[in-house]
Amino acid sequence: MKLTNLFGAVTRRSCLAMMSGLVVSLLVAPANAADGNPYGLIDPTSIMVGTMSDAKPYAFVTADGTFSGFDVEFFQDIAKRLGFEKDKVVFVGQDFAALIPSVANGRFDVAVGAIGTTAKRKEVADFTDGYLAGFLSVLTADESLTTIESLKDKRLGIVQGTLQDDYAQKHFPDAQLVRFPDNNSAVAAMNNGMIDAHFLDYEAAKQFGVNFPSLKVMQNYASFDAPAGFVVRKGNPKLLDALNEKIHEAMQDGTWKELHTKWFPGSPMPEQYLPKN
Repeated sequence: MKLTNLFGAVTRRSCLAMMSGLVVSLLVAPANAADGNPYGLIDPTSIMVGTMSDAKPYAFVTADGTFSGFDVEFFQDIAKRLGFEKDKVVFVGQDFAALIPSVANGRFDVAVGAIGTTAKRKEVADFTDGYLAGFLSVLTADESLTTIESLKDKRLGIVQGTLQDDYAQKHFPDAQLVRFPDNNSAVAAMNNGMIDAHFLDYEAAKQFGVNFPSLKVMQNYASFDAPAGFVVRKGNPKLLDALNEKIHEAMQDGTWKELHTKWFPGSPMPEQYLPKN
């Protein structure tokens, strides 16, 4: 064989080897990337969490600017079980109506904050197994508002996009529904005489009653058909499955019960959320 032909053959073999190595690298790189981010997070070293800043006792911002509440502490516990310490769980406050879309659009990895699971919401994002079930309440200074009929033609505040919004549309057809971005603005409007009552979660209503003694919880409505779950974007089953596993671990070892007692003293606990032994 001529030297030139030999050199050409060697060169071609070298090029083929390099190309083969490149193909192998391209095939392996995504697998390694996936292994480094098994839960498909925005940043594999932390979890971005959308929540509310005014939904006490579920999620709220304290005087020093940190997030607290049942949902916050419960999710921090779940995240720790997944290997994320407290400083790697980043909470961002947002209006309730924007939480689920923000998860679906990839701004947050998860949304938390007593977000009830409904068929309509599951069209947009996935929900974990339920971890909270409770009551909806009418909060008002008008002690005559004790029945559905008494709400006729009354201006009833609701937070846009919540379960209360859906419930009020179905069950309070004669009330004048006035939508707000959050509970604080609705209660402020009620205290200023702009609305007659506010329809919200019972635990939050109790807290507002403590802060404003003139306000009373006048009615309660059971809402056990839409338990709260953590919200995860569609197409991320590994994160969803991992959260479900750790949620049930926290229920079984008594952590959920301990946090519920801390944040909702005296409130009933569903049997399915308590340890089985």
